[in-house]
Amino acid sequence: MHELAVTQSVIDIVVKHAKEAGAKKIEQVNLVLGDMSGLVDDSIQFYFDFLTKDTPAAGAKLNFKRVPMTARCRACGEEFKPDSLAWQCPKCDKWDVEIIAGKEFLIESIEVDDDRSQSS
Repeated sequence: MHELAVTQSVIDIVVKHAKEAGAKKIEQVNLVLGDMSGLVDDSIQFYFDFLTKDTPAAGAKLNFKRVPMTARCRACGEEFKPDSLAWQCPKCDKWDVEIIAGKEFLIESIEVDDDRSQSS
């Protein structure tokens, strides 16, 4: 259930940056989540919808971009996507690998409606 705390942090960040930019409303938040982050899109969406009531982010759309787990063999440098628990390098058969992608969690961008149009 760490999605609650993570979602609150996302809201705090996007609202702060929107206000600093003079934006009145947050339209979309684009998130990048690695498959190994342990975060569940639906849970983040649920908490986001609930926690953004009465904020500039109310009604904003969340977009999730998933990053698959990718490993690199420390012996030969081969990059590959491990199958379940088979983390053996498909090129040299070594088991000495490092995870180079799939643990990400970041706010990629925020789309706002700054409503700065002026009427005559």
